[in-house]
Amino acid sequence: MSNTETRPAELRCGGDAEAARPADVEVLTARDVPLGGPRAMRVRRTLPQRARTLIGAWCFADHYGPDDVTGTGGMDVAPHPHTGLQTVSWLFSGEIEHRDSLGSHAYVRPGELNLMTGGHGISHSEVSTPRTTILHGVQLWVALPGEHRATERDFRHYVPDPVPLEGGEARVFLGSLAGDTSPVRTFTPLLGAELTLAPGARTTLGLDPDFEHGVLVDSGDVLVGDTSVRPAELGYTAPGRTTLTLTNRGAEAARVVLLGGPPFEEEIVMWWNFVGRSHDDIVRAREDWMKGTRFGEVHGYDGAPLPAPELPNAPLKPRGRTR
Repeated sequence: MSNTETRPAELRCGGDAEAARPADVEVLTARDVPLGGPRAMRVRRTLPQRARTLIGAWCFADHYGPDDVTGTGGMDVAPHPHTGLQTVSWLFSGEIEHRDSLGSHAYVRPGELNLMTGGHGISHSEVSTPRTTILHGVQLWVALPGEHRATERDFRHYVPDPVPLEGGEARVFLGSLAGDTSPVRTFTPLLGAELTLAPGARTTLGLDPDFEHGVLVDSGDVLVGDTSVRPAELGYTAPGRTTLTLTNRGAEAARVVLLGGPPFEEEIVMWWNFVGRSHDDIVRAREDWMKGTRFGEVHGYDGAPLPAPELPNAPLKPRGRTR
């Protein structure tokens, strides 16, 4: 997915190991962002934000729907570039057609992972299909570490089997949880899983204590530990935990997305659809996209590529990660 904001903020993320540790569970609220157009589909963005810019290498989290596409027109994101990151597409309902400059033509469907590696540069388009009535899911980005940020572009598709939990089940699309491990390669240790909990269910998960975690609540009356986290909010926990208890206090099923990874110690700069290490990296990426070089072409999309927004007049000051 593209960040279609016309004035995207430039963020420097990472560093600042001496900042104060957060509360046991820190609750992050989302902000609404339109994807563009007069009937714009809106997404709820929980990462990045002032309170927290990264969870492990997860650097961007959009949560959208359930969206009736007859009223919004659905998703229609023209070809746009990415560099220095991986995109993770995960749906709860609906279907999205993906095309990229590798020549990949695939569909994002509920319970199926599409992971695209931008590396040195890739471009892609995303369009909800005519078969879609309700579109609902998450779009996530992962920052690539410095030694791999110019890696070759790539695309992977994976369908995880459901894993039983006490009072629910998990689908582990990246990393390891509840005895299941995804075979999909990442460039830093990561965890990504969809969890569903029956009404009144309580489950305790074993965690890697080196990881920090985020619980993005899609639906339900959920406690993360002893903290209430409402739909569209994200509950953050710092490294050091070996277990995490989730409770669904509601009369309906609950669904969350669990993200995790060891703290990402490198400083990165995010702007529009690019992740770099300096303002100059972003300038070069933008120039290459506008010149039609580096990112390749997307074939099969009916329309022009997205133009890059204008850069800010000066880079913003560094923003350290909260600890």
